[in-house]
Amino acid sequence: MQTIASQRKIVVSADGTGLVSQAGGLLLLETLRVTGLNKALSAQLERWRPPRAVHDPGKVITDLAISLALGGDCLADIAILRSQPELFGHVASDPTVSRLIDRLAADPARALKAIRAARAIARRQAWTLAGQHAPGTDGELIPIDIDATIVIAHSDKDQATPTWKKTFGFHPMTVFADHGADGAGEPLAIVLRPGNAGSNTAADHIDATRLALAQLPKQRRRQVLIRTDSGGGTHEFLTWLTRPGRRLAYSIGFTLTDDIQQAILTLPPDAWTPAYDADGKVRAGAWVAELTGLLDLSSWPKGMRVIVRKERPHPGAQLRFTDIDGHRFTCFVTNTRRGQLADLELRHRRRARCEDRIRAAKDTGLRNLPLRDFTQNQIWVEIVALACELLAWMQMLALHGTSARRYEPKRLRLRLFAVAARLVRGGRRLRLRVAASWPWASQLVAAIARLQALPAPT
Repeated sequence: MQTIASQRKIVVSADGTGLVSQAGGLLLLETLRVTGLNKALSAQLERWRPPRAVHDPGKVITDLAISLALGGDCLADIAILRSQPELFGHVASDPTVSRLIDRLAADPARALKAIRAARAIARRQAWTLAGQHAPGTDGELIPIDIDATIVIAHSDKDQATPTWKKTFGFHPMTVFADHGADGAGEPLAIVLRPGNAGSNTAADHIDATRLALAQLPKQRRRQVLIRTDSGGGTHEFLTWLTRPGRRLAYSIGFTLTDDIQQAILTLPPDAWTPAYDADGKVRAGAWVAELTGLLDLSSWPKGMRVIVRKERPHPGAQLRFTDIDGHRFTCFVTNTRRGQLADLELRHRRRARCEDRIRAAKDTGLRNLPLRDFTQNQIWVEIVALACELLAWMQMLALHGTSARRYEPKRLRLRLFAVAARLVRGGRRLRLRVAASWPWASQLVAAIARLQALPAPT
């Protein structure tokens, strides 16, 4: 049996040349090129470029986004790109990066508008290139999931306050477009809020939805399904969603009121139909039924349906006072008129994927806001959104048809980004030679080839 002690001693020296770490970052560079995000940011952020400045603000922001996609979590982590100019180009110094963030934060409304405009332009190009692999291409509704999350602050930062979870920090509202079971998802909006912001604030839900809809290509804005938990089940938000001309479908969690509990008690046994599991198969011990005709919904938007799910709690689960006859009940409302109850309930329950998207965003710079001022951190979360979008677009364009399209950032970094390679010059060309022994080398090379075969926007 060989032990660590029996292995040969390895002599280490810092004198290697022609080597590139994070070689898989070329995937992100190619994604920038084919979506035109780099050019769009350069055009939108031109007003923040000082006279005779060497560094383009758009390039600085894209470099920060790439550093976050590769695993960075602060401005200084842009150094992982600066050390490899052959691959990532000329990268700004830390003071230059900090000064740009300060300039953008001094005019946050215009700066955020500019970055969001560039994101929308690049998204339209990415979805066009993706074709049938883009959300909503087949005419189906695009699920847009809205949820808030807690971001802990470990110091007294601007507008960091106690949260409803008895922690301290911020309470941003996030909006993600779901790519379905075969893909991941991409952020349409991340709205930074103080820690004491409410979970069911209608105004924040409306603002976040507006920002999200503005990110979608115009031809896709009428094929949207808005999904939220019960925090979105307010009169004001539902009324806004159903205003004439808006044509938005919704599936929103609903609070279990006394009237709903009484209506549940009046349901006959044959009103319940079996619910489905995540694979669309009948789930034992779970049922769904409709309560619409048993409730007074005159004060709610016309066409709203109330659907209830009951299930036996998992063994060891603690019952709540709203549980009836040993069953746990949850409700949601929707304006979708067609479809089996079990299908509509499964569609609503799939909004839980938003938790996965939030976790991925926290692994891509959202876990800890590194800057002091609130406006600086607003710029930061916009860069986080850019980083998450780069990952999602790269997977959609280069990894479709493979299990890697569903990889979360941690696995992408471990398998595709972190590989080292040798940069070789010859015949007036640069060649990136990935180690043949790397288990995912062929997948990485194929993904890069897919991206390089795509045209860049003119």
